[in-house]
Amino acid sequence: MTRTVVHLLRHGEVHNPTGVLYGRLPGFHLSEVGRRQALTVAEYLSERDITHVVASPLQRAQETAEPVISSHRLDLATDDRLIEPWNSFEGERVSVGAGSLASPRHWKHLTNPFIPSWGEPYLSIAHRMLGAAHRARANALGHEAVCVSHQLPIWTLRRFLEGKRLWHDPRHRQCALASLTSLEFDDEKLVRIAYAEPVGATDPKATGA
Repeated sequence: MTRTVVHLLRHGEVHNPTGVLYGRLPGFHLSEVGRRQALTVAEYLSERDITHVVASPLQRAQETAEPVISSHRLDLATDDRLIEPWNSFEGERVSVGAGSLASPRHWKHLTNPFIPSWGEPYLSIAHRMLGAAHRARANALGHEAVCVSHQLPIWTLRRFLEGKRLWHDPRHRQCALASLTSLEFDDEKLVRIAYAEPVGATDPKATGA
């Protein structure tokens, strides 16, 4: 059997002074803290047998990948399947007390939290992320790959692989900034899921992705 590891890396902290849900909006790059987090996780991975690095097309994911590809002297690939899900509340402040969710114009998006009705269906997210993970596994066969993505896609894929219901309380996601959710495969069979926080824990309720 051939052992391959696919690390799902959540991007670092984003510069977001107005506290909006940025989703797929352009122009959201890593903060200074986020850049340090990217360097820290690259150092954490520096001795790993990484032969393939791929990222979401969004700027924050591409920037998080840069120190990893630099330390391993690799080219960066891009896979649109790693992108943040679309969300009807992009550009809005949706934290507790912000008021956006209380506005009647948003009520039509809040009819079903189990799909969810305000964004890309969880099952769609899980399926595309699984495809991206297996593409990375094939490209790094016998070695290790890094896929830089976002909190919700990574957490949704993990719940899917663990056979758990996909709708969930966002406050309980185990997917900190610059964290690694690692999928270990024997050939094409998933045999283990591991989790690490090279830069420490962060608040899962933080606005953004």
